[in-house]
Amino acid sequence: MTDRPLTLMAVHAHPDDEATGTGGVLARYAAEGIRTVLVTCTDGGCGDGPGGVKPGEPGHDPAAVALMRRQELEASCEALKVGDLETLDYADSGMMGWPSNDAPGSFWRTPVEEGAARLAELMRHYRPDVVVTYDENGFYGHPDHIQAHRITMAALEMTELTPKVYWTTMPRSSMQRFGEIMREFGEEMPEPDPAETAALAEIGLPDDEITTWVDTTAFSGQKFDALAAHASQGENIFFLKMGKERFGELMGMETFVRVLDPTGAPVPENDLFSGLR
Repeated sequence: MTDRPLTLMAVHAHPDDEATGTGGVLARYAAEGIRTVLVTCTDGGCGDGPGGVKPGEPGHDPAAVALMRRQELEASCEALKVGDLETLDYADSGMMGWPSNDAPGSFWRTPVEEGAARLAELMRHYRPDVVVTYDENGFYGHPDHIQAHRITMAALEMTELTPKVYWTTMPRSSMQRFGEIMREFGEEMPEPDPAETAALAEIGLPDDEITTWVDTTAFSGQKFDALAAHASQGENIFFLKMGKERFGELMGMETFVRVLDPTGAPVPENDLFSGLR
């Protein structure tokens, strides 16, 4: 044993991703004395600008959006008590098929080996015991999420480290509840496109394939505040409409698939650090 604290590293694509899928574990483990490290790969410049202006519309300034989102990210980290924030600051690639995918400096266009080498340097510095990122499809097919997955797995191969490694996911049972709750809160649900419906059906995993269920209900207030910190991004408004109590009921359990494990801890498990303490 050493005096080095147990360390969690979460690798995310954009400012605000840290709050949605891992806000609970970041807050919970920080409260338990575990060192929490957040790596955000892009600057978020393809997000909404002031007043909800979209990329490509008049008045959308990616540099100004990136600056605003960096400030929001820092506020979110304060809410979650993240110990260390590292930003790779690649240009946000936008959604799949956007022209920004191939813009100079975009994360999607960056060679995996280049991004992985930078991340591997951070891994050697922080020596995480647990690493969390996305699955091969970036959970829902976003190019920057896919690239974050790729550089994380490649970076691990570049180091001598053997952390537990997890990919974020969501149980299909929870996915089915979202539509009902959105209607409950008055969100207009457009007639679904058959192709989109089929794609959504592939998001997440059957409940029995999820290895790790972490109860973060006690920290859902911090997670709510972290999402609220990203006020410029309209997709968060739905969650904030719920209020903290209902938000905690819906978003209090964070789920993962364990893909690398040197400890042999049995699954299903309820702690990312099972076998490490």
